[in-house]
Amino acid sequence: MEDKSKYFVVKQKAVPEVLLKVVEAKKMLETERALTVQEAADKVGISRSSFYKYKDDIFPFYDNTKGKTVTLVVQMDDVQGLLSDLLHVVADYKANILTIHQSIPVNGVATLTLSVEVRENTGNMSSMIEDLEEVDGVHYVKILSRE
Repeated sequence: MEDKSKYFVVKQKAVPEVLLKVVEAKKMLETERALTVQEAADKVGISRSSFYKYKDDIFPFYDNTKGKTVTLVVQMDDVQGLLSDLLHVVADYKANILTIHQSIPVNGVATLTLSVEVRENTGNMSSMIEDLEEVDGVHYVKILSRE
């Protein structure tokens, strides 16, 4: 029986604390704020065995998106200039826009599908998505795919 890995994108509030601490410990090791796994685990308050159990299975979304295409679905109000505001956020993060498709608005609400290429100089994708969600008139932003 073939074991295929499945990936999920979840918001931080849905991730168990131990997994968030593993990410924090990994970052400490990468930035040399901790020299050993034991030191990093102690600093974040997890056991060394927890670190090893999850270290290969958890990583921030943006760490694994460079060179990928991320497709987002945005539900938004049909307001003049809102699409321009959203594209400005994407440009600020230096993500390369590949495709844009906006549905015909129904009851004053449109759905935008936006595919962006994440390049080496692209900013933090999680922050970009949060900034898109903060634009006035945006109902939600969801990650449709990452290829």
